[in-house]
Amino acid sequence: MDLTSYVARLREELAGAAELGGPDARELAGRLTAPMDSAFRLALLDALSAAADEITRDLAPGSVELRLRDGSPGFVVTPPPTEQPADEIAAPPPAESAETPDDGAVSRINFRLPDQLKTRIEEAAGREGLSVNAWLVRAATAAVQTGDRPRTSRAPIGGQRFTGWAR
Repeated sequence: MDLTSYVARLREELAGAAELGGPDARELAGRLTAPMDSAFRLALLDALSAAADEITRDLAPGSVELRLRDGSPGFVVTPPPTEQPADEIAAPPPAESAETPDDGAVSRINFRLPDQLKTRIEEAAGREGLSVNAWLVRAATAAVQTGDRPRTSRAPIGGQRFTGWAR
């Protein structure tokens, strides 16, 4: 993206405003536009960077980055991953995904959780723009990688505590 046309337009606007002030104002505006060129470019870059940040917040987990190459800004867009319903998945996701196990196999489990926790999980997934399944896979992967596993309470030695299912 070339900022030259935008900087030139700012110069023209400054010159137009100086016309109203007479010859002294025109001369002052002419002397100020050259040193202000870099300030104009920096202000435009700041605005583009802020816009990229705002778009990234709305696009999460995708992102938009502003990068400078040879002094010219450019955008790099990383779209969010696409989610498919479970019945439409023909093969497991690509191996480079952080959400898949090392061997590429995919398993299905069912578990019960309190309604209040389910609601909080759905809200957290929605904030991140993920399905509940994708959010749970990420959370479980992070917990396993960091060793942050849930703590189980144990019965005191000699205590009579039983857990499980019975028929």
